Amino acid sequence: MNPVRQARGTAARLAGRRAEVWAAIWLMAKGYRILGFRLRTPQGEIDLLAQRGQVLAVVEVKQRTTLESALEAVTQTQRDRLRRAGQMLAARRPSLQKLAVRLDLIALAPGKLPIHSRDAWNGA
Repeated sequence: MNPVRQARGTAARLAGRRAEVWAAIWLMAKGYRILGFRLRTPQGEIDLLAQRGQVLAVVEVKQRTTLESALEAVTQTQRDRLRRAGQMLAARRPSLQKLAVRLDLIALAPGKLPIHSRDAWNGA
């Protein structure tokens, strides 16, 4: 593999992990309990799984150069996969079965506070 490309990929992975940690801290400050990081499921990876009250939040974390581009970065296909992954996890864990599954987005951009979009796609 090209060393420049490999270095870019490594930097992107590290930036993504930092963004996920920052998003988890942001959610915890808002009263969420973090249940998992980077959960792999047959449907795809969930960046963060969090609970607050009777809501199980499947959280996608996006960091871009602007908050607007972060908010627009999740495709319909990705949303569908995230929804299925969250529902599957909730169904398999007895402690989560009665919770409402919701898709959230944490958007991050340099020099800006994160935006937490609850129910980001309103069932879309």
